Amino acid sequence: MNAPPNPTSLDPHRTARIGFTYGVIAYAWWGIMPIYFKALKAVPSIDIVAHRIVWSLLVLGGLLTAVRGWSAVRSALGNPKVRWMLLLSSVLIGTNWLFYVYSINSGHILAGSLGYYLNPLANILLGRFVLKEHLTRAQWIAVGIAAAGIAVLAAGAFTTLWISLTLCFSFATYGLIRKMIAVDSLPGLAIETAILFPIAFGWLVMGGAEGRPLLGTNNVESGLLIASGVVSTVPLLCFTAAARRLRYSTVGMLQFIAPTLQFLLAVAIYREPFTAAHGVAFGCIWTALAIYTTAVIRKARTAA
Repeated sequence: MNAPPNPTSLDPHRTARIGFTYGVIAYAWWGIMPIYFKALKAVPSIDIVAHRIVWSLLVLGGLLTAVRGWSAVRSALGNPKVRWMLLLSSVLIGTNWLFYVYSINSGHILAGSLGYYLNPLANILLGRFVLKEHLTRAQWIAVGIAAAGIAVLAAGAFTTLWISLTLCFSFATYGLIRKMIAVDSLPGLAIETAILFPIAFGWLVMGGAEGRPLLGTNNVESGLLIASGVVSTVPLLCFTAAARRLRYSTVGMLQFIAPTLQFLLAVAIYREPFTAAHGVAFGCIWTALAIYTTAVIRKARTAA
């Protein structure tokens, strides 16, 4: 059987269109995910995340079998440094998942949206101080404006700022670690999920022994909890497919779809309070992102 063609070897315009479609699906999916988890509002956030881990591992195991990816898993586990790095990244992504679900089901989708808007700016700082990457003047200006917005929010809406910052830095640090280790997305996520699995499974078993319902209190909750594995895995696979076909600058711009949709859901659908402090903070963040995105586009055009 012939190997599937490398997407970058196909017609570049068709490849870009396919990649763009995958990218929009991934980020739009992540953007409307609050609707899914709102339907599980009666289930404790930690139980939802535990189910997400347990069912995701089954999905990932099936995918690894389908693409014959177990050798990549064995290769990664054979490297002690990679094992320790994946242990740390699993803690970070588990923390991110938990606070993401908590932000939704506690009525703080707006705080979660702000956290993911801040993520690319946090990536800039991590790149500068950890990876020693050079920052342009525009990037420093963007970071400064974003910092001013955070300061205003800290003064006017401090009670939810910790949610935004936890989501931002847990995911930004997770991305940094995954960038520093040579493990592909699928085997890396499978190993991280397997590391978290004993804790998640043990939590659910302990809850069942204490009398808590293992699969929710009705058929709808049961179905949603079981499907959480697929719901969590599909957008990640679409993201990976997009990243292989698109320029990194394009992927960077697409990532703003998710927090924008979350913002609209929070304000227009779930009627979360939008204060003056939020207005100033989001205004600063959007200005910073506009400066950052413009700089990326100019750099890409110059390189081209």
